[in-house]
Amino acid sequence: MSVYDWQQTVLFFVVLLFLTRPLGAFMARVYQGEWNVLSPVLRPCENALYRLCRIESREEMDWRRYAQAMLLFNIVCFAALFIILLSQQFLPLNPQHLPAFSWQLAFNTAVSFTTNTNWQNYGGEATASYFTQMAGFTVHNFVSAATGMAVAIAMIRGFVQRRASSLGNFWVDLVRGTLYILLPISLVAALVLVSQGVIQNFTPYTTVSLLDPNISAKEVQIPMGPVASQEAIKELGTNGGGFFNANSSHPFENPTPLSNFLEILLILLIPASLTSTFGVMVGNTRQGWGLLSVMLFLLIISFAVMQWAETRGNPLLSDLGVHGGNMEGKEVRFGIAGSSLFSVASTGTSCGAVNSMHDSLTPLGGLVPLGLILTGEVVFGGVGSGLYTMLAFAVIAVFVSGLMIGRTPEYLGKKIEVREIWLAILTILTAGVTVLVFSGLALLVPSAVASMANPGAHGLSEVLYGFASMANNNGSAFAGLNGNTNFYNLLGAAAMLLGRYIPAVAVLAMAGSLAEKKFVPPSLGTLPTDHAPFVIWLLLVIIIVGALTFFPALALGPIAEHLIMTGGN
Repeated sequence: MSVYDWQQTVLFFVVLLFLTRPLGAFMARVYQGEWNVLSPVLRPCENALYRLCRIESREEMDWRRYAQAMLLFNIVCFAALFIILLSQQFLPLNPQHLPAFSWQLAFNTAVSFTTNTNWQNYGGEATASYFTQMAGFTVHNFVSAATGMAVAIAMIRGFVQRRASSLGNFWVDLVRGTLYILLPISLVAALVLVSQGVIQNFTPYTTVSLLDPNISAKEVQIPMGPVASQEAIKELGTNGGGFFNANSSHPFENPTPLSNFLEILLILLIPASLTSTFGVMVGNTRQGWGLLSVMLFLLIISFAVMQWAETRGNPLLSDLGVHGGNMEGKEVRFGIAGSSLFSVASTGTSCGAVNSMHDSLTPLGGLVPLGLILTGEVVFGGVGSGLYTMLAFAVIAVFVSGLMIGRTPEYLGKKIEVREIWLAILTILTAGVTVLVFSGLALLVPSAVASMANPGAHGLSEVLYGFASMANNNGSAFAGLNGNTNFYNLLGAAAMLLGRYIPAVAVLAMAGSLAEKKFVPPSLGTLPTDHAPFVIWLLLVIIIVGALTFFPALALGPIAEHLIMTGGN
């Protein structure tokens, strides 16, 4: 890397770590209902929302009621967006007179945004009106992110509670996460993005004349729209759905290296800070730093591997005298380092935004984002979902270590028993099983095979990446795969629903079980989970589970493609 790339990368991680602790402590105060710096302005708004929606803010819910409220809210959100997509042509703010979505595409898209996946089988500027982008997609970017955060907070309360059944109130957690955390940060971020050139308007698409006389076309249409407001929450809520088909590589979404830096920071900001929130709420900040260390280590290693692979480029081209790394599919204004850091951030989380074409990565470069998604996106992970999936891995790690030393495993003073293990397994493996089964089906169904633009190992990578992205609620794509077919729209929607709600409900059930347990004081036989040995063990468990589940599929996809490339074919 150049000196500039080193400086940019080091500065990024310094800024991220600098913001993690204060934001994490602030979020803990918000969810615990304590007075904070925004309370004088937002507390009256919060209370007004409770009165308007008839929410009893002091009412506590057990895990079943919490899960029912979460599912009911998401069903209503899905129905609202589905109706908007089917009636788009009759709604306001549609200066291009774009028609309605087909019902299959509307179903897939509504599921996608409700589940925080934001998988897009359409081109945003050519398909979605301004009203759909704002009232449909942007609103869901907020509430789907707030839903994931609420589930994570309920999971934390499961460890904190002592012989109690309550996990808080879903409606209160939803309101507070949106009002105190997502909205203020998004507002500031949107203003900064506008200052960098991200557009924000309701102007109809503009037609301009081309100056080059050698081009046959004499004019071109330039899309407009309210982009900055969606871009901010798209990254902050780890949503990923782009206003434009080119996503964050489009100059109207991500025009400068500074906007690129800010967007990567927004992607990781809340998932990283939630580890600090966890430490504060359980009364042991070292627990949060331990989880953060695992996430940070995996992210840095992933970035290093991808940067190396893309800088090395294709050896076949190097033999022909073409040097400078693999710049295919990348924006010159970001370079390899800016593109690699964005890619690992968006696929380590459940964001799915892209500022480069993943389909154009080298085989090992493409293996990195695919591998990050397949781990369950715990390398910071999605807002909320990353933390509760990491805690499920921690429960598994504690249980296995307890078996190794012959003691009942304990985590944060709670005994880990059979019920918790089954629920942790369900949380971790649901997406993985869905990916493997659905990818296998796609390789058997003729219409699905016809959607593959590339044969062989690369085609398998495209299919595997597609279902990995949907089942793990990421939303990015390898491209080269036509996803706008009945097969992929309907089966993809099923993958997104399974990947989002089975783990979420399993986590809430685990939290409810933990909350009812008594606190067990640590003894000489208790494994310290806030020390380096457990952090290393947790890291190994994540790697082992991922390798055992997906290595055969990866061997047939990107690894085989790499061997073919280095073999001179």
